[in-house]
Amino acid sequence: MKAVADEQVNSIVELLTQILEDKTVPKNIRESAQRSIASLSDNEEELSIRIDQAVQFLDEISEDPNMPIYTRTQIWSIVSMLEGLLH
Repeated sequence: MKAVADEQVNSIVELLTQILEDKTVPKNIRESAQRSIASLSDNEEELSIRIDQAVQFLDEISEDPNMPIYTRTQIWSIVSMLEGLLH
């Protein structure tokens, strides 16, 4: 079960990396993506805590009016994936 969760987290990190590397995305949003990646990659913390922190970072920016619509959709999808890992 842990291996499956780790694979899903790795997939989510890849999606966040795509946002991070997209230069059309505003800097503050890329910074939140970076913080989410750092949180999810912190193997010192329990998975549920890492997921919760990442969701908080992404929720903070999800309503940013400067965010491109396709990026907002990506963020919502990532948050849904993360929340799915908690259940």
